[in-house]
Amino acid sequence: MSQIKLDMAAGMVKEAEGILTGECKDLRTTLHREIVINALKCRRDNLDILDLKIFNRVAAEFRYAARVFKPYRNVRKVSIFGSARTFEDTPYYDMAREFGRLLAQRGFMVITGAAEGIMKAGIEGSGTANSFGVNVLLPFENKPADIIRDDPKLVQFKYFFTRKLFFVMEADAFALFPGGFGTHDEGFEVLTLLQTGKAQPMPVVLMELPGDNYWQTWKQFIKSQLLAKGFVRPEDLSFYKIVHSPEEGVEVIMDYYSIYHSMRQVQDNLVIRLEKELPDASIRMLNASFRDIIKAGEITKTSALPNEEDEPSLWIKPRITFLYNKKSAGRLNEMILMINRLGHSI
Repeated sequence: MSQIKLDMAAGMVKEAEGILTGECKDLRTTLHREIVINALKCRRDNLDILDLKIFNRVAAEFRYAARVFKPYRNVRKVSIFGSARTFEDTPYYDMAREFGRLLAQRGFMVITGAAEGIMKAGIEGSGTANSFGVNVLLPFENKPADIIRDDPKLVQFKYFFTRKLFFVMEADAFALFPGGFGTHDEGFEVLTLLQTGKAQPMPVVLMELPGDNYWQTWKQFIKSQLLAKGFVRPEDLSFYKIVHSPEEGVEVIMDYYSIYHSMRQVQDNLVIRLEKELPDASIRMLNASFRDIIKAGEITKTSALPNEEDEPSLWIKPRITFLYNKKSAGRLNEMILMINRLGHSI
C-alpha cells in the first residue's frame, strides 16, 4: 500500500475513533456511528469472505452513487427503461431520443442504464449535461455507450439490486419502452414498490408507437390474469398509463406534478404538499371520495409541520394532511390524480 493510502487510512481510523467515542448530538452522527459499528460487527461475526466482499462492494457503490446524485437532488428526474438492442434507425429509437429532448426542455434530467439502444437514445435527446448513467457490469453489453462513457455522472454497479435502488430512489417518474426480460424486471420492480408503498407515488408511462400493441398486449395480460384472479386490485392499474408519443408521455409526467408536489409521513400524519391551495369544496370532495383510506378524522388543510423544518425550500407550499391507514397505495395514487384534476378546475 502506498504512503498516501496509508496516511488516508490512518486519518479514517482516527475519524472512526472520534465517531465511536464522541457524543451523538444529531441524527447524522448517530447514523455514522451505526455504520461504523455494523462494519466492525462483520469482523466480530466472522463472516465468510464472500459475504465481506458483497458487503464492501455494496457499501462502496452506494456511497459513490449517492455522492454523484447529491448535487442534483433538487432536480426532478425520469428513469428510462428499454432494450439495449433497439437499433438507431428504428422508430422507437427516435421516440426515445425525442422523449429525452422534451424532458430536458421541461427541466427534467434522465437516468438510464447507460448502454446502447433506448438508453443511448434517451441520453442523446436530453444531452449528457442532463443525463445520469447507472451501468451494470455484465459479461456482455457491459460497456457504457460512448456518449456517456467519460461523464462524471456515470456510475458503474456490480449488482443489479444496488443499481435498481438508485433507478428508483432518485427518480420522480418512469418511462418504459419495449424491451426484454430486463425491461420487464425493472418495470415490475417499480410497480411492486409503488403498490406496496415502499416508493413515493410517481407516474409510470409505457411508451408505445401508434399501431403497435406491445404494451396493450401486456395490459390485457394484467387485466385477464392478475386482475381477474384477484392478484392485484383495480386501483393498482392507476400506477401506469400507455402513451403513444413523446409529447403525450411528457405531458402525463408534467400533469402528475402540476398540483401535487410531494408527500411525507410526519409521525401519524401523511402530509401532501401542493403547488397551490385547494378550495374547501375540493377538500370536501376528497373526504367523500377517499374515506376508505382515512384511518380517523378527515383531510384538512395545514401549513408546514415542525418536523418538516429540514426542508425549508418547501415551507411555503400549501398542504393537506390526514391519518392514512397505509392499506392501499393504489387508492392514494388515485387521490393524487384527483387532486390534480380538482386543481385544474379552479
